[in-house]
Amino acid sequence: MRFATMTHPRTGRLCGVVSGEQLFPIPDLTVLDLIRRGLAAALELGEHARAHSTPLDVADCRFEAPFRPPTVRDFVTFEEHVEGVRSSMQGATGVPDAWYEAPRFYFTNPHMVSGPDSGVVVPAGCGQLDFELEVAAVVGASGAHLTVTDAAEHIFDYTILNDWSARDLQRREMEVGLDPAKGKDFANTIGPVLVTADEMTDRLDDDGFLTLNCVAEINGVAVGNDVLSNMGWTFPAMIAYASRDSRVEPGDLIGSGTIGNGGCLAELWGRCGDQAPPALVPGDTVTLTVDGIGSLSNTVVARTDRAPAIPPARVRADRAAHRARQVVARSAR
Repeated sequence: MRFATMTHPRTGRLCGVVSGEQLFPIPDLTVLDLIRRGLAAALELGEHARAHSTPLDVADCRFEAPFRPPTVRDFVTFEEHVEGVRSSMQGATGVPDAWYEAPRFYFTNPHMVSGPDSGVVVPAGCGQLDFELEVAAVVGASGAHLTVTDAAEHIFDYTILNDWSARDLQRREMEVGLDPAKGKDFANTIGPVLVTADEMTDRLDDDGFLTLNCVAEINGVAVGNDVLSNMGWTFPAMIAYASRDSRVEPGDLIGSGTIGNGGCLAELWGRCGDQAPPALVPGDTVTLTVDGIGSLSNTVVARTDRAPAIPPARVRADRAAHRARQVVARSAR
């Protein structure tokens, strides 16, 4: 089943089941409400809507983000992506040994999640805007210390995720030794629908990986293409790892990490040695298409305001002389 949140000129925002070219509304509930009720209950409500709701034409509606996830854990599970981005972002080669030990992730900003056709504003100070093509799983049941087998039963559905990145901001921030901050938290887009886990069972290979083809386009020109089954870990493995010494809750979004073979510009830059294709600019439209889910398109928008200035750190008096010596030493190199 395919759940969505849409805005209709007559009825406003509502959630429902997308079937063909029609939306069957589910009154008085949101998609997050459905997720929190669990997959079985949500499917039952969806079937009731298809049998009893008056359908709306999808063509008359605007897709919104399907829901606002309470948390977003974004993993990095494609070896090829790690290799290419390390080259362009850090000037390093290969894949670090730590990547192979466990599925690594960082938390990103759920408050900046938007949906199809939403404009993505270039963040302040960014000159290297990038997209990232991912698939995300949505957790449908609470759990802690899950096994991989148990975690498979906690998946509610799947959607497309674009984890937008300001590469120049990210590169500078990560020199501090933390995860990216303003290089990442300005935009995440998801949608257009949530496809329930039961619809994907025939797409799983013998090792539990989803065999979905993924394509990234900029202004209608394909720049990346990979198969989701090239991931290093399955979604159940990622959810199990996320739940270790912690908890996952209904609505938590679990990003696959960016696909290889052109799932983002930074990977391509690392492989070719220059910025080709160039960084995104206002007016560029990025379209991400994943078999069995659909297409997610967003257009880059120029800033219309000036970001307020933030002062540099105050330097303590006893560190001022040391800092001055460091500046002199760097300039002498």
